[in-house]
Amino acid sequence: MRHLFVAIFSLLSFHMNANTPLISNVYSREIISLNGSWNYIVDPMDNGYYNHRLEPMKNGFFQNRKQKNPSELIEYNFYISTVLRVPGDWNTQYEKLFFYEGSIWFKKDFPYTKKEEKRTFIYFGAVNYRSWVYINGKFAGEHEGGYTPFNFDVTDLLKNGDNFVVVRVNNTRQKDNIPTVNMDWWNYGGITRDVMLVEVSDIHIRDYSIQLPKANPNVITGWIKLNKPVAGETISISIPELKINKQLTTDKDGTGYFEFKSKPQLWIPADPKLYEVIITRGSEVVKDEIGFRTIETKDKKILLNGKEIFLKGISIHEEAPYRNGRAWSKEDAEILLSWAKELGCNYVRLAHYPHNEYMVRTAEKMGLMVWSEIPVYWTISWDNPATYQNAENQLDEMIYRDKNRCAIIIWSIANETPHGEARDKFLSNLSRSARSKDNTRLISMAMDVAKLENNTNIMEDNMNEFVDIMSFNQYLGWYSGTPDDCRTRQWKIPYNKPVIISEFGGGALQGMHGNKTTRWTEEYQEELYTRSVEMFERIDGLAGVSPWVLKDFHSTRRQLPGIQDWFNRKGLISDQGIKKKAFFVMQEWYSKK
Repeated sequence: MRHLFVAIFSLLSFHMNANTPLISNVYSREIISLNGSWNYIVDPMDNGYYNHRLEPMKNGFFQNRKQKNPSELIEYNFYISTVLRVPGDWNTQYEKLFFYEGSIWFKKDFPYTKKEEKRTFIYFGAVNYRSWVYINGKFAGEHEGGYTPFNFDVTDLLKNGDNFVVVRVNNTRQKDNIPTVNMDWWNYGGITRDVMLVEVSDIHIRDYSIQLPKANPNVITGWIKLNKPVAGETISISIPELKINKQLTTDKDGTGYFEFKSKPQLWIPADPKLYEVIITRGSEVVKDEIGFRTIETKDKKILLNGKEIFLKGISIHEEAPYRNGRAWSKEDAEILLSWAKELGCNYVRLAHYPHNEYMVRTAEKMGLMVWSEIPVYWTISWDNPATYQNAENQLDEMIYRDKNRCAIIIWSIANETPHGEARDKFLSNLSRSARSKDNTRLISMAMDVAKLENNTNIMEDNMNEFVDIMSFNQYLGWYSGTPDDCRTRQWKIPYNKPVIISEFGGGALQGMHGNKTTRWTEEYQEELYTRSVEMFERIDGLAGVSPWVLKDFHSTRRQLPGIQDWFNRKGLISDQGIKKKAFFVMQEWYSKK
């Protein structure tokens, strides 16, 4: 068992910024929030970084310079610039930035008092898409990927008294990025999640894993990792409600392993039991709430804690529930997930990227199982090694942050990708990587239906051997055929694995009414959902669905004036929070499952 822990940990330890590995569970640490108003400068030509020869400048905007005398030429000034809210996207805060893609510089002043024998990290929940961070004019680090957290050790860059942080953010879409240039959601730019300073001891608990091993509900196993390879350190782990209080000693790598028999109450959607877990090293105390469950498949069934379960789901974008823009707060999560619960869900597909930590933790507390995904979406640069490394890093960061969240049952590695040898190699390697990092959860991806023969949709994908669940998106009645075609359409899925319809549905403008054959009306969407769920009853091995999508969301692909107006209108709830008629079709169907 110990060798397995070592192998898993060594892979989890990889991080794009190898010198500043992520501190787990930052919300349980000593933190100083940097949220609030930040000055910003729009920089479409990156004048704040490059000179006129496109060479990086020593005195870029990150220096936050002020005039020393009236004759000095400085062509920027953060202190008289306007402000943006952080967390937040820039697109929906100012109309002139609605379509903007490029660089924006952010600056925040803050006081700080340095503390003896403490290390200080600056932590970002997410910045879209690339970021360069400077403390008091000195480079702290950079990060690529718009939906996962990162941090840098800035202890030696801080000073007593007044400090400032400058962040250059760029959300320009590039062919070799993850996601690539073409996507069906808004490319929200900005510092989109919490920013904080995290204070820890020079030697501190950096990371830990606490869970049931695969298919074994009577043993709690895991490890606790220090930030330095220090042997002989004593760490205690306590789960008071289970009367567990154990001590362990770190090895030469600074890691302590544990395994003890216990029979915790298992987490289920109807009773999402979480236990307080307390990890202590000297005066350092890290607390978490941990649930215990097993998830596996057997033939065409999904088994939660050994019992078959049907996933009654909904797909969700990280879109604010009432206001326009990126969702990021606990309050946003509670509203969105309350809608899912009202729909009758026991599961949510968080598409098409890792959502903020509040969403995952709130889902866990509310009894919602989670599908978590990285944005390998549509046509990626399959042959580019750097693109693959980027994808694997985002996969690593997703698993790293959420490995202790029992609500997550599925790691998804892709959505609607075109078949081909390069794609198969890319995704099969991602699947292997995910399993090596975490073998206790299921692996899936949202596939496409391969072909139609004799009124039968045939599911074929070479990735079938690399996933636990055959999940696919289908839009009969919207992108092909009519809702009435669902009455006779048959399905052939030649794999002895559970099936999830990861997406289906169609668009409707809330409040637009007509007969059931008229596009964009609530009646058309209602009819499409009615016929779709009837069709699903004929699919052998169906183990769940997650219709597309909970609420209308911004997308630059959706241009139809008077109908879409830059929104994808497939939501069961409008962008103003009003339920459409199809919502109640799914609610009724779920009540009978």
